[in-house]
Amino acid sequence: MTPARRTRGRPRDPEADEAIMKAALELFVERGPEGANVEQIAKRAGVAKVTVYRRWSSKEELLVQAIEQARTLVPGAEVWEAADAAARPVDERLAGSWAGTLSDERFRAVLALLIGSSVTQPSLLATYREQYIEPRRRLIRAALERAHPEAGADLDTVIDMVVGAAMYRMLIDPDTPAGGREYLDGLLRQADRLLRAAEG
Repeated sequence: MTPARRTRGRPRDPEADEAIMKAALELFVERGPEGANVEQIAKRAGVAKVTVYRRWSSKEELLVQAIEQARTLVPGAEVWEAADAAARPVDERLAGSWAGTLSDERFRAVLALLIGSSVTQPSLLATYREQYIEPRRRLIRAALERAHPEAGADLDTVIDMVVGAAMYRMLIDPDTPAGGREYLDGLLRQADRLLRAAEG
């Protein structure tokens, strides 16, 4: 009999993972992407730098995971990929997902910093877009294709219009309740009208 293969290294400590991501997000909010470096993150989390690098290959990988975790923990925000979401209409899923996220002041601040990092540290936004935005966008596009099979390439334009309008209200006009369900429902109704017109 072949002896069992031994596992290399020690098991990951979930408490250390949480401490590192918490420290990363705090420093990102306090000091921006430049100030949230691995040395400072490790120091605040109470771990060695090597502990961080064993878990994440780069600062960008760590920060985008911490940001995404913050998004999914926003009260009232639904995860698009939730198993029970497939049965509901696409506009209801979108509004439900955005209503909590865009109305949460803490996450709005994180998102503003993330978007601003495109100038000083473009790799951070690029990593977040690749790992989280694009997969979610593909799911949204697939749902819209099922709902509007004849709309064709207009789907991408409509997605950009809806997301752009929500982001504008959230970042440029923060006094308007951008995450309010009424605003989002109206925005999605307009998108539905555009897609139906494209089908006709």
